[in-house]
Amino acid sequence: MQRIGFIVLPGFQMLSVSSLSVFELANWEIGAPVYDVHLLSETGGSVRSSVGIGVATEPFDDRNFDTLMVGGSAVVGALTPGVIKFLRQGLERSRRVASTCTGAFVLAEAGLLDGRRATTHWHRARELQARFPKVKVEEDRIFIIDGPVWTSAGMTAGIDLALAMIEKDLGADVARTVARQLVVYHRRAGGQSHSKLTVKQLANAAHLSPRQFSRAFRAETGQSPAKGGREPARRDRPPDDGAEPPSDRRHRPANGLCRSLPHAPRLPARLRTAAAGDPAKRACGTGGVNAITGLPAPAR
Repeated sequence: MQRIGFIVLPGFQMLSVSSLSVFELANWEIGAPVYDVHLLSETGGSVRSSVGIGVATEPFDDRNFDTLMVGGSAVVGALTPGVIKFLRQGLERSRRVASTCTGAFVLAEAGLLDGRRATTHWHRARELQARFPKVKVEEDRIFIIDGPVWTSAGMTAGIDLALAMIEKDLGADVARTVARQLVVYHRRAGGQSHSKLTVKQLANAAHLSPRQFSRAFRAETGQSPAKGGREPARRDRPPDDGAEPPSDRRHRPANGLCRSLPHAPRLPARLRTAAAGDPAKRACGTGGVNAITGLPAPAR
């Protein structure tokens, strides 16, 4: 059994502990208590959240935790020397230490991110870099693993991080099933930024005129670029579940366009990186995701 400890600070946000549901559902899927989850605080007892709901916690002690996690807090004085000491000991005694959202500031304050790559919520990423120059902040990542230290972006990105943990521990099939139960992607495509690309930008990336691009887009997806940009991504299955798209041309990934994306000089770096094969930022037709729309290819 793997013991999971999540440190909650006074004024924590309830959503920050949502990642613990991933471990709970993993236990259900396996049919055995693989993960033993504990909420922790320095002195134990009830800790009040930002919305006034209190949660029962256990005090710090000498137990070892396989995984030690922490979220952030906007309350002045929430981060104490005792918490910092406990986290520093955790890096030595635990297999992995992780933060969700602004919990990265807590890890940075404890010195656990010095010289490491890390991420946090995009709105606070530059502040993290400015306050802790020894940290290699990457602000457009969903989560980052650097050795034994894991950091995630926003609070819901903690779910992505926890899914990656159970995939490492129990395999992709279990992680995929848990993601379906939570109605989230097994591996979310893209980064934190959600800026929209114009038809002209995409056409330049594909080395086509805007008119040619619109025709190719419609041929590949069955819809116009404008409509494809408005429709939300389907969430009926993860984008990387291994299913092959059907033979209908309307639903084939835009492979012809995708091949040119890594070499497009004017496409934003995040999409060029994704097209080049970064598994954390996939945008091409690998794993059943359309390179242009970002929509998962329909199941057979």
